[in-house]
Amino acid sequence: MDNTLYSCSYGLEDNVGRRIREFAAAYLGISPEEAWKLRMANMEQYGTCLEWLMTEEGFTEIETYLSEIHPKDEADTLPPDEDLRKFLMSIPKPKAILTNSPREHADLILDKLGVSDLFTDIFDIRLCNYRGKPRPEVYEYVFQKLGLNAPDILFVDDNPFYVEKFAETGGLGIVFDERDIHKNCKLPRIRALKELKQYI
Repeated sequence: MDNTLYSCSYGLEDNVGRRIREFAAAYLGISPEEAWKLRMANMEQYGTCLEWLMTEEGFTEIETYLSEIHPKDEADTLPPDEDLRKFLMSIPKPKAILTNSPREHADLILDKLGVSDLFTDIFDIRLCNYRGKPRPEVYEYVFQKLGLNAPDILFVDDNPFYVEKFAETGGLGIVFDERDIHKNCKLPRIRALKELKQYI
């Protein structure tokens, strides 16, 4: 959803990343730079900073974290996108969201874009027991809830690591690479959602 249904140029995910760094730094009593280095060092094992803090650092104030990382005004600059709506409606397949963010963030983004009614399901971090992409069990949980197998699903994400781990389940994963920064990525890449048509 993030940096996929809307352009990364809005900076929403950059702001999320900044808030995560600042929150982790304050909790650990270190600088944001040091906190981010630790976070990245644990990226493969823990797809989210929240899971890392919970598992390795004894963090328990989950709802405080979620509300500070995703304030109510975080998407105020995001406009409705009628072209996106038309494109999604042109795809005759059910569509679902899998996000490492809380449900209220997903609802806010989809409402802002004007496409909330076009998705059958939203799988958020709470629903996935505070475990997120790229954990295989999270993907398997989604398959089970959707009543589908991995080969039945086309997965799109802007994080190549998440897509790689999804592809290992046997499904088709596409990297959304709007700025063409993952040139060495061996996975299928698109720079605009309209390019998905060739995979459907």
